[in-house]
Amino acid sequence: MSRTRTTLRRAGAVTALTVAGLLAAAGVASAHVTVHPDSYAKGATDGVLTFRVPNEEDNASTTKVQVFLPTDHPVLGVLVHPQDGWTAQVTNTKLKTPIKTDDGTITDAASEVTFTGGKIAPGQYEDFNVAFGQLPEDTDQLTFKTLQTYSDGKVVRWIEDTPKGGKAPENPAPVLKLTAKGAEDGAGTSTASPASSKGSDSAKSTASASDSTARGLGIAGLVAGVLGLAAAGFAVVRGRSAGSRAQ
Repeated sequence: MSRTRTTLRRAGAVTALTVAGLLAAAGVASAHVTVHPDSYAKGATDGVLTFRVPNEEDNASTTKVQVFLPTDHPVLGVLVHPQDGWTAQVTNTKLKTPIKTDDGTITDAASEVTFTGGKIAPGQYEDFNVAFGQLPEDTDQLTFKTLQTYSDGKVVRWIEDTPKGGKAPENPAPVLKLTAKGAEDGAGTSTASPASSKGSDSAKSTASASDSTARGLGIAGLVAGVLGLAAAGFAVVRGRSAGSRAQ
């Protein structure tokens, strides 16, 4: 009997640890700073990039977000959409190589967008919209290194490169893939403009609900599978125990 109880306790412990691990993994997977959409056509014009910043701390709010734009392949015509409670500042940098366009030669471009004054509470996220006039045509992707500062002074550096076909780093930088013009998987041949505050809030709520529902269903399925295996293990152990008593 003592051996049976020990086996049941071990099975229960393994089940609890497995479920906890699945929930933790789901939380980590959704905690990265990301850019949306994740792809645009090369040279796309008049579009919007949305930087989604989640708060992954339990006892501190996010109070500052710095998004660094590449200047070796500059994003032209950057404009920031007003964000309730936040103040945005765009920093321009002189380009090493001026860019010739139909409207003239461009000698400087945005290198950083900093959002301050607001806060993202624990368990919440914020979408920051940045409009652009034109994306570069001479690269396959853009990396937007980002710094996230919390109210307790902690700074999370989302600056690590993700190797092709390799394991994702702990703090990956948001990456926008640039596809060939007219490619079906490209996101950005159509034009777009920043949404209104109400529209942005509505989209945020919808996206949050959809993400939460999908993530919840996925986690529930995994947990159900683990619990099913545990129940089967209990049944086998009990069956063996009953057989032993019958003998």
